[in-house]
Amino acid sequence: MELGSILQFVTFGSGILMIVSILLQQRGASLGAGFGSSGELYTTRRGLDKSLFDATIVLAVIFVLSILAGLLLPGVNG
Repeated sequence: MELGSILQFVTFGSGILMIVSILLQQRGASLGAGFGSSGELYTTRRGLDKSLFDATIVLAVIFVLSILAGLLLPGVNG
């Protein structure tokens, strides 16, 4: 397996996992926020929510670094 195909696989895989992790995160908006009464309250992330948030950041960094590596490394683009 060559480096270019590995980088494409890492980019594709991290992109898909990042999309899934973003969609799994919950917003604090309740039904009342849809009707204009936004009772926003600052809460800290705990447990699975914090782990999912941290995993999303790590996946985003891996995604960006794999794209940059594909652009900057000679001979990878083909």
